[in-house]
Amino acid sequence: MSNAVKRLPNVVNRLVVQELTHEFKDVDGMVVVSWGALNAVENETLRDTLAEKGCKLSLVRNSLARRVLKEKGFDLADDVLKGNTAIAYGKAEAVVHAAKAFTTAEVKKIGKVKIRAGVLEGRLLDANDAAALADVPDRKTLEAKIVGCLSGPPRSLVSLVNQVPSGLVRVLQARADNLAKAGG
Repeated sequence: MSNAVKRLPNVVNRLVVQELTHEFKDVDGMVVVSWGALNAVENETLRDTLAEKGCKLSLVRNSLARRVLKEKGFDLADDVLKGNTAIAYGKAEAVVHAAKAFTTAEVKKIGKVKIRAGVLEGRLLDANDAAALADVPDRKTLEAKIVGCLSGPPRSLVSLVNQVPSGLVRVLQARADNLAKAGG
C-alpha cells in the first residue's frame, strides 16, 4: 500500500474537522443524539422537520466530533459519543425546535433517536436538560404571552374608567325616571 493511500484518511479527517469547526463556529446551540438504524423515510422526515425550523443535522464520527467539541470548550462524557451519533445545530430557537422534534411521540415510538446531550448559549447540557428544551415555548408563543401580560392592566384600567361615567349615567337615568313617576 502506498503512502498516499495511507495518508488519505488523515486528509479526509482533517477536512471533516475543518468543516465541522466552520459549521459549529457561529451556532447558539446543538443537540447530540443517538442516530439508530432509521429507514430512509424516517430519516428524511426528521431531517425535513429540522430543516423547516432552520436546524442543520450532521452525522459525525465520534472521535472527530469529540475533537471539534473539545476545541469549543465542551468535554463530553464517553457515553455521549458512542455508537451512531448525529448533531443538530443552529440558532437557539432552531435547537429548541430540534429538541421538540426529537421528543415527539412518533420519534419516541420509533425508538431509534435518543437525546444524549446538548449545548445552548455556551452551556453544556446533560440528556435530561437537553430534552427539557422541548418544553420551552417557541418565540411566537412567548411574544403572545408578553403582549397579553402587557395589555392586561391597561385593558382593565380602560374598562374601569369607562364604568364610572356609565354608572353615573345609569344613576342619573334612574333618578330621572323616579322623578318622572312621582311628578307625572
